[in-house]
Order: sequence, then C-alpha cells, then structure tokens
Amino acid sequence: MYGDGGWGGQQTHAGRQSPYDGQPQHYPQTPQHGDWSQEQQPGYEGQQHAYPDGSGGRQYDQRFPGQTQQQFQQGGWDATGTHGQVPYAADPGDPYGQQPVAYGGEQPDFYGTEDAYPPPEPPGRRRSEPEAAAGEEHLLPADDGEEDDEEHELQGRRERRGKGKKPVKSKKRRTGCACMVVVLVFGGGLAGVGYFGYQFYQNRFGTAPDFAGDGTAQTVTVEIPKGAGGWEIGRRLKEAGVVKSAEAFVHAQTSTPGADGIQAGAYLLKKEMSAASAVRLMMDPRSQNNVVVTPGERNSGVYAAIDKKLELPAGSAKKVADKQYESLGLPVWARNSSGVKDPLEGFLFPGNYPAAKGMKPEAVLKQMVTQAKQKYAAYGLTEKARALGLENAFQLVTVASLVQAEGKTHDDFRKMAEVVYNRLKPTNTETNRLLQFDSTYNYLKGTSNIHISEKEINGNTSPYNTYRHPGLPPGPIGNPGEEALKATLNPTHDGWIYFVATDGKNNTEFAKTYAEFLELKDKFNANAGH
Repeated sequence: MYGDGGWGGQQTHAGRQSPYDGQPQHYPQTPQHGDWSQEQQPGYEGQQHAYPDGSGGRQYDQRFPGQTQQQFQQGGWDATGTHGQVPYAADPGDPYGQQPVAYGGEQPDFYGTEDAYPPPEPPGRRRSEPEAAAGEEHLLPADDGEEDDEEHELQGRRERRGKGKKPVKSKKRRTGCACMVVVLVFGGGLAGVGYFGYQFYQNRFGTAPDFAGDGTAQTVTVEIPKGAGGWEIGRRLKEAGVVKSAEAFVHAQTSTPGADGIQAGAYLLKKEMSAASAVRLMMDPRSQNNVVVTPGERNSGVYAAIDKKLELPAGSAKKVADKQYESLGLPVWARNSSGVKDPLEGFLFPGNYPAAKGMKPEAVLKQMVTQAKQKYAAYGLTEKARALGLENAFQLVTVASLVQAEGKTHDDFRKMAEVVYNRLKPTNTETNRLLQFDSTYNYLKGTSNIHISEKEINGNTSPYNTYRHPGLPPGPIGNPGEEALKATLNPTHDGWIYFVATDGKNNTEFAKTYAEFLELKDKFNANAGH
C-alpha cells in the first residue's frame, strides 16, 4: 500500500487531498528502539530534524504522507527542522520541567473543534482533568502569548499537585477506619474478659444464689435417675423450683457428711428450700417417693406398694401386670413357660424406683422389668444355664428365687444352690428329684408359714407343691437379688443335699446324708419346744 520505502519521500499528488484534509496530526512523542542514522531513514533525503530544543540527536520518520515540507514549515518548523520559538527554561520546582514536551505540542490545538481527528467525545463521556490517570502528561498548546503559556504551565502544575493529594486523603481515611476497628475490637475484648472474669470469680469465690428456710407449703416430686451426681441432682431440683441454684446444692451436699450417698429415686420435697434443707430432707428415707423392691420379695407385695405410692385403688397394678406384661420388656426366653402363676414374677428386680402420684403403674413396672433384663443379660444366663444342667435361663432365674427364699446369709446361698442342683439330678436317690421346699408351697398359698402339716401338703396337687411334683416349680417364686443370683451361678461342690433352719429363723445347717438330716431335725424340734 505504501511501497517498500514506507512513507518516506512521498508527496501529495496534484489535485489529490490528504486523507487528513491537510491538517497536522498530534502524536505523543514515543521513544524509538535504538538510534536511527540517516542511512536508516529513507525519504528525508539527507535532512535531519532536531528535537524542539534544537538538538539534533535522533532521526524521525515523516509520518504524515499527506503533508509537504512546506506544510511542516507553516506548522512551526523552519527549513532546517528546528522550531522558531525558544523553549522555556526548566522550573526547578516542577518535577516535570526537564522532560521534553509531547511531540506536536507546539502545533495548534484542535482538540474540542470540529477539525479534530478522531472527533472529540461528547461532553458527558469526557474525563475531567482531575480524573486523568496518575502520571499522565497534558498536552499544552503552543501560543504566541507568554502569559497564556505561563497560565497553562501553572494550571498543569496545580492539577498535578491536586492529583497527588487524592491517594493521601484516601489513605488517611482507611487508616482512620482501621484505627477505629482496632479500638472496637480491643474494647470488646476487654469487656469480654471482664465479664468472664467476673463469672469465674462468682463461680469460684462468690456466694451461690440460695433460698432461706425450709421451703413453702407447696410440695413437688423430683425424680433422680440412677448414677446422677451432685450437679445433675442440683439442676433437677432447680428446674423443679426446690433450690435456687445447682451451685448452692452442690456446696451444701459436699459440706454435709453422708450426703454423697443420696440414692436414685423420687423425692417428695418442698418448693423454695435452702440447699442445706433440701440435702437434709433427701437424706431422710421418709422423703423418698419410691417403691422399694427388696431381694426375695414377691410380686404381690410390689403391686401393693405401687398402688399405695400412686394413690390408686388396691389391685390396680396387678391388673395392669396381668393384661400388659407382654409389652413391659420381658426377655424373649421369659415368655416360653406355661403354667406360671405370675408372668412378671422374678422380673421386678430389687431396687428403688420412682413412683409418685400422677405416674401410671405400667411406667413403674417397666422400670423394674428393664432393670432385671439388663442384669440377667450382663450375667449371660442362657450360656450359664446349660453349663449347670438346666434347660434355659428361665429355669436359672427360678433356681435363684429358691436360693433367695430358703437361704439366710451369704454362705447359705452357695450351699443352698448346691442342694437344689443335687436334688434335681436324675441320680438322686435320697429325695428322688423332689425338692420338698416349704417356700414353693407358701408361694402358692401366699403365706410364709414354716409349720406345714403333711396332710395339707399331700392334699394339694398344684405344680408349685414340690413335695408332690419332682423338679422345679413352673416359675420363680420371688425376685432374687444380685447376691443370690451370683451364688446360683457359683454353687459349692461339697455334696450337700439336706438343710434345716435349726433355730427356726436364721441359723441354717446342712447335711449330706439322711441320717445327718434326722439329727438336724431333732435339733429343730428341740428349739421349737416340740
């Protein structure tokens, strides 16, 4: 388009207008890579153009193909390429004073006129001078008047100085905000430390909130679960309105000898009691609103105690047990027996159970059955039963109930367990597998009589009458405690097969032969006055 020589040496043909309409164009002065010699610049025909200050250091392309040398001269350049005007001396206070002005800065300023190319942007889209980028040089138009040049120069300096202040102002604003954030964070931290410090002091050294006196006339039942410590008990009492704070209760409990032995259960307490009064009342068994199941106790006694605590008509708990026993959580192996007098017998495990007015009998019974199920599972009764020659775990619980009913002391329990196992053996020729226990007959009759006539015993055909029916009764005859259960799992092996309570009460003696048994029987009759 422009030939191999570029733009150098081309002149406008006659009758052909320049693509720029003959107007000089303004280009900012840009550094060129490397120095150009005259040989490297075709089209200038040996002419050298100097900087506006008059020096002739570098060569420049003629980048205006539509202009003649004469047009250059009319625009402010003489024939030698030097500018006609003397440049201003550098201002020591102006940091830009030593820099050369933009190329074309001495040309007439067409910016903002219709002759400018490219056309100026509409006023709404132009950038104002203060918004120019930092470090941007302003093109100052050349003018014949020195006052205008000086005014432009001063205005440029003021604008440059003004532009330099904006980042400082923004920086100061950011610094102020950062300082404010630090102050707020530091102040909040101090407040938090102060608050938690106060709480720590109150917890460690301050007096815990507490009521005064023995409480109001209003009573409330509070249930304390098994394994609850002082803090848990105090929390429950506070929620029930008995004490004012758990801290006060813990302090009172740790300061009262024996208070660490407060048992699980339901307690009938007063509202707004001092912590010390609450501790003393909970240590009194009369405050416990519980049903207490003692080792060896029959279910009939447990049902009566539940009715009394719940303030229900007599027989209410018994009816619930008969109708809902399958839904109370019995082990699967406890439902496989038939002919039992009470399906829950042997499964109301000894212990203290909350039972306050307003509770339902099934809720109290379920607690007892759940406890028995957990205990029996922990001892692995199914596996132990087979090892001891029994058919199932249910029979093992039945043996434990017999041991509990006939034994009196810890030593008695292990010997009594051996008596049961020896009498159940098929090789037993002393009693021919008959247990002959008064306790089974008494369970059947609901009595505790140790003086039973032979006529009475022989006339009863119930399977619970072990004088007539060999083997075990249909089911347990009471609720064995943990000590009797352990003895049942670990009997003696001394050959015991007979026993007699020689004093009629607590002194049980054992024998291995029938002759020894007769001697013990005579001793019993002598002590009884027969």
